[in-house]
Amino acid sequence: MTTAPISTATAARAELTALLRDVEVGLADHLALESARRAHPDPRGALPVLDIAALVHAGGKRLRPLFCLTGFLAAGGVPGSLPVPAAMAVELLHIGALIHDDVMDDSSLRRGAPTVHARHALEHKENRWRGEPRRYGEAMAILAGDLAWTYADGLMAGYGADVAREWCEMRSELCSGQALDVVAAAEFAADPLLARHIAVVKSGRYTIQRPLTLGALIAGRPDLAPAFAVYGEALGEAFQLRDDLIDAFGSSDLSGKPAGLDFAQHKMTLLISLAMRHNAEVRALVERQAFDELRDHLVVSGALEAVEDHIGDLVRTARTAIAEAPISDEWHDELCVLAVQVAYRDR
Repeated sequence: MTTAPISTATAARAELTALLRDVEVGLADHLALESARRAHPDPRGALPVLDIAALVHAGGKRLRPLFCLTGFLAAGGVPGSLPVPAAMAVELLHIGALIHDDVMDDSSLRRGAPTVHARHALEHKENRWRGEPRRYGEAMAILAGDLAWTYADGLMAGYGADVAREWCEMRSELCSGQALDVVAAAEFAADPLLARHIAVVKSGRYTIQRPLTLGALIAGRPDLAPAFAVYGEALGEAFQLRDDLIDAFGSSDLSGKPAGLDFAQHKMTLLISLAMRHNAEVRALVERQAFDELRDHLVVSGALEAVEDHIGDLVRTARTAIAEAPISDEWHDELCVLAVQVAYRDR
């Protein structure tokens, strides 16, 4: 079952909803075809495809396809099949990143179900196969994530050189951002500016800015890239900061993944970085995994309030940028409403 994307009740929504349905059908058909192809002559050859399909069918906010299609329509693109492969591709890029991210974070839960590596490791253990269950599970997850990215690249192959350059930059900065995230967690040094940069490059840009720009480029409107860059980078950072707050204070029942995972992995989020600057005891609380006490400190230190204030500033920046973009009033309104919904979601 697919979670309905964040939505608004504008006239533009009808066009967007129709294209999003095409994306869902396209993903299901593509993965079903690939599963059948890879299952011959041995059905186990389809296991990575089935891992991808399970995550796709488990739901999700579909933000990346949503913003890719929004960028296309806001740029004056004529509704049709042209942007659908790109919207499918950005979702598959996301799926691959999630699978790899769960391995890096040693996360056991994603979208309310066991993660790919955890599920395969358990199967290995239960069957008493040779080798180490953990390594087997991680190997299978790495292959599934790589395959999702391969499918994404294939779907993007039919577009022009400007789209290809944007796609390559999107993929490259995602990897760079993830690397910074890993290094910052290992070093665990309070650096709010670095924390903000990581939020942008590991998640924010590939969630909003790059999909919006891809849509505009496919529609033949490269002139929209500057406005979409300001809007997308600001809202993308707000998106990731909200994700950090949901991890720190939210419910795993709502998010579908373990709560407090950033704490356990020593992630240098802006929230933690600001709190550490205020009180050196925060580091010790993280290292002792005293998470309830840590949450109290995040509130008392003012770190939570500071992050919320910053999210508010980012939303205002995004809305101002899009108000000045050369697009119709209808899409101005749509993108302004989406900014609030993305930044203030609860899951």
